[in-house]
Amino acid sequence: MNSIFVNSKNVFLDTVDAKDYIQLDQISSIYQSLKDSIKKPLKMILLFGKPGTGKSMFLTKLYNDLYQEDNIYLYQTPILDENEFYKTLAQDIFNIKYNDTLNFTQFMKIVKDQPIEQIPIVLLDEAQLYCDILMEKIRLLSDTRSIKFVISLHKTKEEDLIAKEHFQTRIWETFELENASNTELKSYIQKKLMKANCFDTANMFSTQTVNKIYKLTNGNYRDTNKLLYTLFDIYVTYENSSRLYTFNTSKIPNKFVEMAAIHTGLINA
Repeated sequence: MNSIFVNSKNVFLDTVDAKDYIQLDQISSIYQSLKDSIKKPLKMILLFGKPGTGKSMFLTKLYNDLYQEDNIYLYQTPILDENEFYKTLAQDIFNIKYNDTLNFTQFMKIVKDQPIEQIPIVLLDEAQLYCDILMEKIRLLSDTRSIKFVISLHKTKEEDLIAKEHFQTRIWETFELENASNTELKSYIQKKLMKANCFDTANMFSTQTVNKIYKLTNGNYRDTNKLLYTLFDIYVTYENSSRLYTFNTSKIPNKFVEMAAIHTGLINA
């Protein structure tokens, strides 16, 4: 039988699953706006933010919520080969299989010739990995209004895709995800644990403890998940190696948080 610490550790596994989506006021508001935008006659929608702010989770939940009623396709892993990109879309959207090369001109003809009752929605995650040439062709495809694209990409200091000239007039709506605030981070941690019935460990996170975690992760969800996975792994290690250690389930020792931060590289030891 798993201990409460094993169960709590597994809550923070680095996975993207719609059932793990946690409702927070600001996040839920952005998600609903994104969901509403899908219904509008927009050619392209941009979801961007720093790594670890929940973009992949948004697209996964969006797909999970809409796939039964909408003509929607999710590509979590970028298809970097241009020929394979068109062939995959041709097969998934139009049920047309190509064994030979399929270029942009040929695919554009397929798009224009195929009768579609419901405009397909294509969700592209990690779009910053697509080359400029392919992104330009995706833009041209969106101009046909035969395919609607929702693209997700990292916001970086070096380059911001929305600033590129050929996207400025094509992206009709943009949504930016940000790191959590102190209050949001506490709610996120506790809701995530309580959703998995880990009520005892959820109550261990005082405002003081969350503030310390916030200073280490800056409210980044991915970094927080890694830190807490390691934190509860430390609890499991102590639990398995020494029966003499008495656990205080009313608070989390600062040294445990610091040990987890050192192990995950958030503190340079």
